[in-house]
Amino acid sequence: MTDQLRGTPAAGGAVADAGEAVPTRVGLFAPQGLLEQGPEAARAFLVQADEEGVDHVCCGDHVSFLTGVGFDGLVQATALAMLHPTLPVHTGVYLLPLRHPVLVARQLADFGRIAPGRLIFGVGIGGEDRREVSNAGIDPATRGRRMDECLLIVRQLLAGKPVTHSGMFFDLDHALIAPTPSQPIPIIVGGRSDAAVRRAGRLGDGWLGLWCSPRRYAAAVEIAADEAARVGRPDPPRRHAMQVWCGFARSREAARACLAPAMEAFYHLPFERFERYCPYGTAEDVAEFLAPYAAAGCTEFNLIAQAPSPEEAIASSAAVKRLLERS
Repeated sequence: MTDQLRGTPAAGGAVADAGEAVPTRVGLFAPQGLLEQGPEAARAFLVQADEEGVDHVCCGDHVSFLTGVGFDGLVQATALAMLHPTLPVHTGVYLLPLRHPVLVARQLADFGRIAPGRLIFGVGIGGEDRREVSNAGIDPATRGRRMDECLLIVRQLLAGKPVTHSGMFFDLDHALIAPTPSQPIPIIVGGRSDAAVRRAGRLGDGWLGLWCSPRRYAAAVEIAADEAARVGRPDPPRRHAMQVWCGFARSREAARACLAPAMEAFYHLPFERFERYCPYGTAEDVAEFLAPYAAAGCTEFNLIAQAPSPEEAIASSAAVKRLLERS
């Protein structure tokens, strides 16, 4: 399958040329329940994020996670894009193997028509709740192979090519999606395993890390570049990102008190399982924690920020961006 991408440049238009400095972007996840508060509350959050200097807003994706919670990632992304005229939206991560790639390509193309150049499509296979996968009719053991096939098909369809495909999971006869997006949609591949990193090298415009050390991050950037070279891509993917749960407050103790309960409620696991990878404290504390990742090749941070108020989360995230730009 990888031969069909040989020689194909990455789709991310914001990626710099080899050797060119890439600015650090900092995005912020919309708070849970924001859209349910109504359009005015959501619009106010987005306006403040933009005015403070946050680069993009992020949203997750789940079908039925642990206790049944979820919110479709592309539905969220579309709603957020319609509530602000310029802020880009990053999905982190959309569970692509749970969907049919032709239907997803249609959704992406439509997003590109109504909000050109404003979607960064972060994808992943999931993993914390295998029942979410099996209850969607997917064998969890096949997620990686399904992801490879889905990414290949989605990329070809978004390039405007008629796709005839006979694979392990999908059979297509001259499938075509038109019109294609007027601006490319970068695809960032998430996952902590070497297999996920290599997938980013073959089929993505970057890798999206989570819960890893700066040393591991630097190694993953190299693995992705090596894999891109192995399959004959002309340039390695460079739009690498990091998803980070973090806590903000005036003291580390107060910030931890914001962060720990939120993570424990979401994952149903003790915070100590995650703590080494989840910075908390002032904006200076969080920026100091993130700086080694930027040095290791991360160009975008997606902050899942917990703070005493949404306004403080926005202001602190923007401050992190300014501090990273100076470091």
